[in-house]
Amino acid sequence: MHIPDGFLDAKTWITTTVVGAGAVTYSLRQAKLALEPKRVPLIALVGAFVFAAQMINFPIAGATSGHFLGGTMVSILFGPWIGSIVMTAVLLVQAIVYQDGGITALGANVLCTGFIGCFVGYGSYMSAMRLFKGKGRAIIAWMSAWLSIVAASAGVAILLAFSGTFNLATALTAMVGWHMLIGIGEGFITMLVTGYLMERSAVMTRGGLGHERVSRNRA
Repeated sequence: MHIPDGFLDAKTWITTTVVGAGAVTYSLRQAKLALEPKRVPLIALVGAFVFAAQMINFPIAGATSGHFLGGTMVSILFGPWIGSIVMTAVLLVQAIVYQDGGITALGANVLCTGFIGCFVGYGSYMSAMRLFKGKGRAIIAWMSAWLSIVAASAGVAILLAFSGTFNLATALTAMVGWHMLIGIGEGFITMLVTGYLMERSAVMTRGGLGHERVSRNRA
């Protein structure tokens, strides 16, 4: 899922850098409003888990790769604004320290992995939870995570095709095809981790992690 340097042409990486920077800036403002200080250690712990899980890469086409994302998992637990910031931090460290993903492609990686992954997963999760009145949470979490990683990979494929690196059919086949399979594992990890943390938090606070409950009340 990480796009390396040299895979995007100038117009694409410059545009995604500018748009990505604006999206992150706005997310920081929204995350500050939603952040509960007592949850910072848990956010850091989940972020570290996502970072470690993303280090397991599966080579796909050329120098691109597929891997676990974690955006839906973080967003279900803490909301998509915090989720996108966590994902941005993970991608930034990977690019600078481990050269996993290009510096010029950082904006594109943030938009696809961070924002598409988080908001598609969170949006589908919350919509399904409302539709089914909270029933089948585990299956909904699984499907939302699967959908998010497929959507994010499609975003990467479109950017690669727009840059002329691959034609669209080849890029979609390679990226989406592989991530449909990787998404099966992503769904199970998301389902298990969110279920466990929500159950543990419900026992301790008598109300779950809070974000999902607050969102439903606002709705």
